Amino acid sequence: MTRLFAIILFALVSTCPNAAHAADGSFPVEIRVDASATRGPLRPIWRFFGGDEPNYTYMKDGERLLTQLGELKPREVYFRTHNLLTSGDGTPALKWGSTNAYTENADGEPIYDWTITDRIFDTLLERGVRPYVQIGFMPEALSTHPQPYRHEWRPGLPYNTISTGWRYPPKDYDKWRELVYQWTKHCVEKYGVDEVNGWYWETWNEANSLPDGYWGGTREEFFKLHDYAVDGVRRALPTARVGGPHSAGDGGDFTRAFLEHSLRGKNFASGERGTPHDFVSFHAKGVPTYVDGHVRMGISAQLATIDRGFGIVASFPELKQTPIVIGESDPEGCAACQGPMFSYRNGTVYSSYTAASFARKQDLADKHGVRFDGAVTWAFEFEDQPYFAGFRQLASNGIPLPVLNVFRMFSRMGGDRLAVTSSGEIPLQEMIERGVRDRPDVAALASRDGDTVAVLAWHYHDDDVPGPDAAVTLAIEHLPAEWKAAEVRHYRIDDQHSNAYAAWRRMGSPIAPNQEQYRELQAASELALLEAPTTVALERSACQLQFSLPRQGVSLLVVRPKALP
Repeated sequence: MTRLFAIILFALVSTCPNAAHAADGSFPVEIRVDASATRGPLRPIWRFFGGDEPNYTYMKDGERLLTQLGELKPREVYFRTHNLLTSGDGTPALKWGSTNAYTENADGEPIYDWTITDRIFDTLLERGVRPYVQIGFMPEALSTHPQPYRHEWRPGLPYNTISTGWRYPPKDYDKWRELVYQWTKHCVEKYGVDEVNGWYWETWNEANSLPDGYWGGTREEFFKLHDYAVDGVRRALPTARVGGPHSAGDGGDFTRAFLEHSLRGKNFASGERGTPHDFVSFHAKGVPTYVDGHVRMGISAQLATIDRGFGIVASFPELKQTPIVIGESDPEGCAACQGPMFSYRNGTVYSSYTAASFARKQDLADKHGVRFDGAVTWAFEFEDQPYFAGFRQLASNGIPLPVLNVFRMFSRMGGDRLAVTSSGEIPLQEMIERGVRDRPDVAALASRDGDTVAVLAWHYHDDDVPGPDAAVTLAIEHLPAEWKAAEVRHYRIDDQHSNAYAAWRRMGSPIAPNQEQYRELQAASELALLEAPTTVALERSACQLQFSLPRQGVSLLVVRPKALP
């Protein structure tokens, strides 16, 4: 290091009031952000959510959570849910829901009832959230194998017990198409063409998950189901946004065959060539395990699936610029399941995993040159369950979990993505092949939107075990020359900040928090500042900040210009 550079470095550090020395035992990490080097738009890929149980949306805690999601980016947040056409009285249960949209009279004539589907969509739209419409599952009156129909699954039972009469093809495809047409037509009449044009419409869920998954027919029967559904949607609204296939995993040969059919195959419904296709969707999940008394996350499995899925789409030249939505994108595959391997969910492992994985999803899109529009976090809430029961959810009994605060951080970013380097970053290919098993991943995502620079930094490791803090030196360089000083707001998620679960444990894990405790938990669930906002004098259009970032912690630093006194 030259003497001149050392003097400049000392000056930069000394001008930052929130500069701090690394704690004993920590390891150094240098993160550099170039505020002048953009990597294209930072797409808000985080703004999609979903869950199996549609009827939770209009229950007390469901409405509260949807309000919080809608506030993140009003009218740009989407919600996808199963069971929108499933028969039943609307009583929710784990991995179950119903709307009774379709029944038949004694003569086999259709009876349409949109009461519950309207209530679901009304609840979403009133809170700034738009429907990502899943066309499914099969109404009892249309199913080729209707009995038994409602399943009685609960945690601990074999997963395939969910596979009942709702999963089968229709006994009459024309009635199926007419159902979808009438539903779409009703939505257009109720909400207007402009509103419904902003929705996504897709058919079913994971039709490749045979033999005991979500689809009980053949591959060709699913293609036929999809063609007839899209024909019904487009007959009611020719400009509706339709796509698929929402395969389990990247889908492999199934996804390739579906895309080939959509692009060049004979349409089962119209007899014409191809099926309208406005977006591509597949699913990607991690595979956590429980080893040596702790959970070990499987981020490599999720990223490898996304890598393959993007590769499949990129192999079709016609689809290189077609939007991709990863229709379910999570650390594992069963939100309603419980057990030791799911113990990451309440705390900061889930939040740091989310920060690290979402950033790498964007890197994978860049690698394949595809248009990546979003990833659905398949997590919502489970009404009237025990506090912090261990489900994969965003809130428990109306109290947001730390992972929701990562999405609050994402919502404060925008504009263009900036170039970032980190000495603590795990290379993308290594993470795909091996995960984060040796050294931790300490890295960052940065954006610039007008006069706001935002830097999201995380300290992630697959193993949920204690580890040393990262002593982070963050250099933000090439800020606008007219900036003489900047205000820095530092938000943090860790055991002491933005973490209602940790606060609950410090209370002694009360089964039923009293009113005062509930208020304390609500306060602890908010996105919190690590310290009071500070004003930093800039030197040579740069600022350097130092802070300690604990394992599984996430920081968001928001930097804006500010006049000096």
